[in-house]
Amino acid sequence: MKLVKLSGIFLLSSSLLFGCSNTENTSSTEKKKETNNTASKALENVSKEYREYAVGEIEEFVKATEEFTKAVKNGDLELAKTLYGPARMYYERSEPIAEVFGDLDPKIDAREGDVPDEEWGGYHRIEKGLWVDHTTSSSEQFAEQLMKDVNLLRAKVDTVEVTPDLLITGAVDLLNEVSTSKVTGEEDRYSHTDLYDFAANVEGAEKIYQLLNPELKKKDEALSNEIQTRFDAIYSLLNKQKSGDGYKLYTELTEAQVKELSQAIDALAEPLSQIGIVTEAS
Repeated sequence: MKLVKLSGIFLLSSSLLFGCSNTENTSSTEKKKETNNTASKALENVSKEYREYAVGEIEEFVKATEEFTKAVKNGDLELAKTLYGPARMYYERSEPIAEVFGDLDPKIDAREGDVPDEEWGGYHRIEKGLWVDHTTSSSEQFAEQLMKDVNLLRAKVDTVEVTPDLLITGAVDLLNEVSTSKVTGEEDRYSHTDLYDFAANVEGAEKIYQLLNPELKKKDEALSNEIQTRFDAIYSLLNKQKSGDGYKLYTELTEAQVKELSQAIDALAEPLSQIGIVTEAS
């Protein structure tokens, strides 16, 4: 009888221990699930906030393009030149969204050689007319079409599905665009207003970082701080190239200054690309 009682006690103890273990495992799983749900909800809110930001930038782009194309059609060469760089900044900040429309992006932003000459229009076609031909008359038809395309972009932008993946990829792509085309001076090859585009791409990438940063900070504060430090370094370099309310011509920069900007962008792109891994809900 004593052996039976001991066996019963052992079985009861085992059951209690197993029950406790199951409770702990369930509690741990539920806690993990709750954390993941919270993170997912946070990223959903970030996507919503970014959509609002991008739509706002494109709405401003519509207004700025209207002023720019009006100056072109009115034959005001100097005003059109003045408006060109600042107007494009709204587009460059919102490119992760704007570039989703593969048919419209080339019409608005293609450079010479990107598309067949008979299809080439948009900002860079007008840029060539203003700075190479030194006239607005060769650009009036392109200004008319540009305005139609930009209005169509605004009409379509509400249909874009904004996801955390789009944001993270978009932020890195904005910086890659700077390091592959902006830094070479080939983007605005006639006006040399590349620094406007350069700054706008960095600002667009920083906006994405700022939206994701609360979640990033919870998981890797050191990475968050490193990214902010890298952004600050780029802005410090860009501020040195300010001219009034705008920027110097890209051709005024020395080779050393261009190299310094390029290195600062590369130094930011690497840690920025890690955001997706760190903020991923798992």
